[in-house]
Amino acid sequence: MGTAQPCARCQQTKPTSHHFEGPVCRSCFGKAVRTRGRCPACGTERLLPGRDEHAVAVCRDCAGLDRDFSCERCAHEGDLWPGRLCERCTLHDLVARLLADADGRPQPFLAPVMAAVVDTDRPRSRLMWVRSPHISRLLEDLAAGRVPLSHDGLDAAPVRTAALLRDLLMDTGVLPRRDRQFLLYQRWLADRLAAVHNPDHRQLLRRFDTWHVSRRFRTKAAKEPLSQSQIKYARNQISQAAALLAWLDRRGLDPGQCTQADLEAWHREHSNTAAQMFLRWAMHNGCMPKLKRAAQASGGRPQAAPPYVPEGQLARVLRDEDLPRRTRVAGTLVLLYAQPVTRIVNLTTEHIADDGAALTITLGEPPMPVPEPVAGLIRDYLNTDHHRLPYASARSRRWLFPGRQAGQPMTARALQTILRDAGIAPGVGRAEALRRFVEHTPPPVAAKALGYTDFTTEQAAADRGVTWSRYAAGGHGHRPPP
Repeated sequence: MGTAQPCARCQQTKPTSHHFEGPVCRSCFGKAVRTRGRCPACGTERLLPGRDEHAVAVCRDCAGLDRDFSCERCAHEGDLWPGRLCERCTLHDLVARLLADADGRPQPFLAPVMAAVVDTDRPRSRLMWVRSPHISRLLEDLAAGRVPLSHDGLDAAPVRTAALLRDLLMDTGVLPRRDRQFLLYQRWLADRLAAVHNPDHRQLLRRFDTWHVSRRFRTKAAKEPLSQSQIKYARNQISQAAALLAWLDRRGLDPGQCTQADLEAWHREHSNTAAQMFLRWAMHNGCMPKLKRAAQASGGRPQAAPPYVPEGQLARVLRDEDLPRRTRVAGTLVLLYAQPVTRIVNLTTEHIADDGAALTITLGEPPMPVPEPVAGLIRDYLNTDHHRLPYASARSRRWLFPGRQAGQPMTARALQTILRDAGIAPGVGRAEALRRFVEHTPPPVAAKALGYTDFTTEQAAADRGVTWSRYAAGGHGHRPPP
């Protein structure tokens, strides 16, 4: 590290170790060797580490810099690591070394693993990840055969260590695809059951999970990815069931000895909804007597919310080119098609069909035609922004809104934040869009087209004051309301 002196670029007094037009601190140097684009002086697309007299970024030739930023192996300009190699070549060599056998030779059966790890749009981030001790050790264990190249093998590794590698291997087809949230749930469940000391309770909780919770998860995961909220709810129900069994045990009771008075005492001490899923399952399967469960508190059906989405807001989302296209597409799905963010993030590009003349989107049955200018907005997003996401591991383009983890969609929380930052309240906007939709479309038709239940769309119609008498029998269109 050099002597502390004013940096020629940021003017802050810091240790400097590089010299361009003057002494440059490490932060400014790092920014310089990662700035790429068209040089305004010569028009060449390349690295722009220099500065002209107006402090505009230019290439090394136009800036008169003697320093060469080209990789010795591939000639790519950028930050050079030991051996004057770029980040990508350094990453390649590091992974090849970690996945080699005892004689330093590459393992042919691990070639897909290497390709999955090295293939990234941000090699620096991936390089930092591979250099971490836990990841390096896991890759070496795969090469040595201490960890089998399988889901069961990765299950033995720490969750955070194996998570990204598992996503990469599933995304590239090295491992069969499994639902990521379900895998995390299973790891959590193993730890949670291990903490239950009563073997009879542990066995009953395992039965509850096997025949109810996990069984439902597998069915749902076969259709679409599980959400974090679904996993959180199931974990809560398992924990509440364990708490109920422990509570009964402290009273000297087995589940089969629970009386109505005991159940009412449990609800008084906890809540009317505590362990409801387990109680329903246990009573249905003869693990507990058939008792009267506490009625869940209800304030009645909520009154219709005042209109939140004015005509101008949807128009702003469609026309405001200052908003990112990703935000505009997601906002349109909320404000026009009444889709919740938990469903939007699970949409894939296969839900969009475009024959050049007409574009359709499948949210339910049948696919819905998409009118202009929405169709044009979605086309522009898919043809441009969707393929230029700057995430290190978002290489899978099957998701309409790819996330930062390989093969995974954006999280609902992240999309919700993006929409709120754009002035869109997803929950309220979706509810109002659904009410507007059923003004023009019979509730059963709207339910099928949008992927809702009949009950939900009928409630929305009732909130809007719409009755069945308005609709004639027969076919109805599925176009969104004007």
